[in-house]
Amino acid sequence: MGVTRRDILMNAGKLASGLAIGGTALHATGEDRAAAGPGKRKLKVVVTGGHPGDPEYGCGGTIARYTDRGDDVVLLYMNNGAWPPTPAPVRMAEAKKACEILGATPAYAGQVNGHAIVDNAHYDEFRKVIDGLAPDVLFVQWPIDHHPDHLAMSILALDTWLKSDRKYAFYYYEVGQDTMMFQPTEFVDIAAQAARKREACYAHASQTPDYWYPLQTQLSDFRGAESGYKSAEGFVRHWMSKGNMLP
Repeated sequence: MGVTRRDILMNAGKLASGLAIGGTALHATGEDRAAAGPGKRKLKVVVTGGHPGDPEYGCGGTIARYTDRGDDVVLLYMNNGAWPPTPAPVRMAEAKKACEILGATPAYAGQVNGHAIVDNAHYDEFRKVIDGLAPDVLFVQWPIDHHPDHLAMSILALDTWLKSDRKYAFYYYEVGQDTMMFQPTEFVDIAAQAARKREACYAHASQTPDYWYPLQTQLSDFRGAESGYKSAEGFVRHWMSKGNMLP
């Protein structure tokens, strides 16, 4: 994906429009005015993803910022990533290593790679998983996406959040190779965490990171250009969600 000066100028206009939408977007600098700082309690942050690697690619820098300040972060994968010829133990070991690099904890929602199910029984099961984790902040993949597992996770998470009476913050994130039509309204500066994000993504060695990661780097640079940072991750906060919860 080439980022041209014209692209940056066009998206700068979109950013300005986004900043006018709501109060939280006015602080679209990655600073958490509500949760960070001395004397504040630790947050429980859950980052969902269709497969091992999705949260790391989309939110790795933001995850590192949360854990660096002492918050608890769980990466909740829809499935264990098993796909011939790569077995589940390999993918799960890679996920464990990536989480160790970021200071997070892996968890699994128990579905099967490539065969995601969204029905009443799975809504109930997923709600129990999230309720058990008791998040203050939930990150979810964008629902306009190429991969059906990503879509399923997004739908299950949204249903769970709505049925919780929206008691925790809810943010959408993007993954470079799959996400479509994503216009972030809030950003997190990840320049200081970029090396750890890369290391966490490369922990998923079976997934050819040399092929995927350059696009993610371009995307982080582009989001940085939009928000005034060297490198950034972009998010869309659900308009009914509480705000000021980014690190």
